Amino acid sequence: MALNLSHQLGVLAGTPIKSGEMTDSSLSISPPSARMMTPKAMNRNYKAHGTDPSPPMSPILGGTRADLSVACKAFAVENGVETIEEQRTYKEGGIGGEGGGGVPVFVMMPLDSVTMGNTVNRRKAMKASLQALKSAGVEGIMIDVWWGLVEKESPGSYNWGGYNELLEMAKKLGLKVQAVMSFHQCGGNVGDSVTIPLPQWVIEEVDKDPDLAYTDQWGRRNCEYISLGADTLPVLKGRTPVQCYADFMRAFRDNFKHLLGETIVEIQVGMGPAGELRYPSYPEQEGTWKFPGIGAFQCYDKYSLSSLKAAAEAYGKPEWGSTGPTDAGHYNNWPEDTQFFKKEGGGWNTEYGDFFLSWYSQMLLDHGERILSSAKSIFENTGVKISVKIAGIHWHYGTRSHAPELTAGYYNTRFRDGYLPIAQMLARHNAIFNFTCIEMRDHEQPQDALCAPEKLVNQVALATLAAEVPLAGENALPRYDDYAHEQILKASVLNLDQNNQGEPREMCAFTYLRMNPELFQADNWGKFVAFVKKMVEGRDSHRCWEEVERETEHFVHVTQPLVQEVAVALTH
Repeated sequence: MALNLSHQLGVLAGTPIKSGEMTDSSLSISPPSARMMTPKAMNRNYKAHGTDPSPPMSPILGGTRADLSVACKAFAVENGVETIEEQRTYKEGGIGGEGGGGVPVFVMMPLDSVTMGNTVNRRKAMKASLQALKSAGVEGIMIDVWWGLVEKESPGSYNWGGYNELLEMAKKLGLKVQAVMSFHQCGGNVGDSVTIPLPQWVIEEVDKDPDLAYTDQWGRRNCEYISLGADTLPVLKGRTPVQCYADFMRAFRDNFKHLLGETIVEIQVGMGPAGELRYPSYPEQEGTWKFPGIGAFQCYDKYSLSSLKAAAEAYGKPEWGSTGPTDAGHYNNWPEDTQFFKKEGGGWNTEYGDFFLSWYSQMLLDHGERILSSAKSIFENTGVKISVKIAGIHWHYGTRSHAPELTAGYYNTRFRDGYLPIAQMLARHNAIFNFTCIEMRDHEQPQDALCAPEKLVNQVALATLAAEVPLAGENALPRYDDYAHEQILKASVLNLDQNNQGEPREMCAFTYLRMNPELFQADNWGKFVAFVKKMVEGRDSHRCWEEVERETEHFVHVTQPLVQEVAVALTH
């Protein structure tokens, strides 16, 4: 008969836990010595002091200990104890470690980790899940801090309720946290399993003035995120949207100042739908857009059109300022279906096209610049990194116009690099460039739509290298198979074939989407543990995938009852 959950957690952590409900103090992993330094930490410590390290020791689980609880305890210590040097590896960033020190793995929490009532959702299951992730060698977690939950009642009134408890859980387990300032609505995008609207008082203002919502050429409003056209206008109860975002971040800083730099190591600043710096050009709500459609421009609210009019007059072509392209097709068209995006004689490759696309993409860059300027000043000297997420729009990447990227605000075509300006903007604020679709391979995607995620990731990596900005990654869709894991490992080592000059670089971090019951299914859990171990070891490790899997067998065996119980708990 399987041991009960609390006892299994005790075995996993190497600390006995009495039966009954777990206490907060029972959740912390207690290694034999707080000062114990793992082989990996020793290796990094030597590098930090310019000393040649001896070859890494064999992993603890490679042995044949009969006592699996002892082996599991050792595994937890090896993968869970962090030295100051290990913390610095992530905090100090860079484009990635040039010494092959590995890529820390974070895990994205469920979207509804905090309930609409501002409490931790499924508290016991959450504690057990975090304990399992920590024992597997995960560096930390990513949490959405929803504007629509925290400031939902009235302007300037912040309720951090469930977040206080959740972040304390992470602290007690020694997990790092990437906190996402989620200024968008949850619901309507890929993977959105719950609905969390914008604050009620914001919705009331949008109801009074619908032009605060992004708008397409047919008048369809998108309320996922306030239109960037209104960024600097006092349209939200006397404050501008950018002021609201800044006030929220400042309140977060003040409330969690005791955790900044130690537990909270990164602030990802939401800048659009799904938290990404982009226009809501491919909305899935009500079937408006379906993959792999080209999407539609979102600049037809009166505030954006006013900006376009001013830009056209300044350019000397006032007739271009009344509207966006009228021949760019519909959401589900393909490039060759439209006059604007077709490869031969398309409007995108004309003087007008360049004018419009330059204005449209610059509006997005200016939006990012405004919010980053605030974020940088607010979190200065707190020890946290700032990051921004960019969408991995890989469909129709093989065409000349790159239509879906253009409608999203990325002025990237066969003849123009649209990601370098974004990287340069992030570099000015010492921010991390976080990119999605890291797990995808070109041949897995529909080739008739000329999808090319691998080529896109390579282009983005080159842009971040040129701009000297750190690059982090996420998988765009949930994947549990070794094939996807291997692709993430490959992509995380930024071997860009620059005439073999210098060492390959690594991403500064990778965030795995997402913690859910499927992750804790036996087969998936075993593969995930092996994946994390391989990522943490880094490119200096040349051991095969099968060898790493063998080393994790003992750990997976002893934790299987636990993770099965976690999987069940997460579904209730």
